[in-house]
Amino acid sequence: MILPVLKYGHPVLRQKGARIEAITPEITRLIEDMLETMYAAAGVGLAAQQVGIPLQLTVIDVKDVRDRPSTLEIGSHPATIHDHMPLVLINPELKPLGKPVVGPEGCLSFPELYADVERPESVDVTAMNGRGETIRFRCGGLLARAVQHETDHLHGILFIDRMSSETKKELKPELDVLQETTKAALKKGAKDQ
Repeated sequence: MILPVLKYGHPVLRQKGARIEAITPEITRLIEDMLETMYAAAGVGLAAQQVGIPLQLTVIDVKDVRDRPSTLEIGSHPATIHDHMPLVLINPELKPLGKPVVGPEGCLSFPELYADVERPESVDVTAMNGRGETIRFRCGGLLARAVQHETDHLHGILFIDRMSSETKKELKPELDVLQETTKAALKKGAKDQ
């Protein structure tokens, strides 16, 4: 089922997600719905907060992105990205590696807004997958950026929080409109109930 993606200004986007202790049928269904939603929106990542559920769960799939390469290592050996997508990360823990690099980012909760964001060029990741197994890997390129972006969501951090003050200032008019539109829709929804 395709779920509605919350837009900037919705309070759930600022909530820290609760840890997931077990893979229940509800969690499995949520993972399936999040993947369907991400693909329908042509995104490369989606966090549970973005569909209104503050949990430590994100889905990522960068296999079809050709212009921004990704790297993946499992057990110190290079791995093929295509073989490991989509990724389901539950309760992810990241260890940043390498120097910070600037790269373009967008977000399904910020339609049509893109900006350069500085992030470490690679990360070590420990998480649980959708089967409840612990997974560990190192990633770089777009995958590292997506993992960091989505893990931020799980802690209530948005990509605008990582932008330079100049970039955020340039985008302020669009951000203000998006936030006001979301708040007005929430207010209207509350009145309609």
